[in-house]
Amino acid sequence: MSIAAASSISLEVFLENPIDHAEWIDGQIFEKKEMSAKTGRIQARLARYWGNYQESSQQGGEVYTETPCRTVGRVRCPDVAYLSPALVAQHGNFKVLPHSFLLIAEIISPTDEAEEVFTKVREYLASQCQEVWLVFPESQYVLVITADRQVLKTLGETVTTQKVLQGFSVSVDELLA
Repeated sequence: MSIAAASSISLEVFLENPIDHAEWIDGQIFEKKEMSAKTGRIQARLARYWGNYQESSQQGGEVYTETPCRTVGRVRCPDVAYLSPALVAQHGNFKVLPHSFLLIAEIISPTDEAEEVFTKVREYLASQCQEVWLVFPESQYVLVITADRQVLKTLGETVTTQKVLQGFSVSVDELLA
């Protein structure tokens, strides 16, 4: 993700008054760049699919988009995220989730830098996230990463949750259409 520095602020101040579509990294606020129509469509589609599935499977919980969460020393805003019913009940209407969401998806744009993307993945997994989906619209891949496994899927294949929101699957073609 290409992000541009906006200003300097303490973590405590940011946690009290988080800024929409912004992340806090090492004392700096970084505004997330606007999504293209394609990446925005995929983000909305995946959020809808996860939300519909958590309801129809009666697993409960909530699906969020661009909602801030704490990682190891930072605040990130994943593109799509899922939180279990127990954690929704525990944290209520939070301003910033005090740890990562259990299931996170990042929609990768052509301008995102690989090192930055995989740094986020490590942060999420080190902060209670159990599963991260990296969706690559241009190269038409979905990479699912857990602490102990990486699964790469492409067109003609089906991507499935590994640890969270058990039983969810979608064809890569349908997700990226």
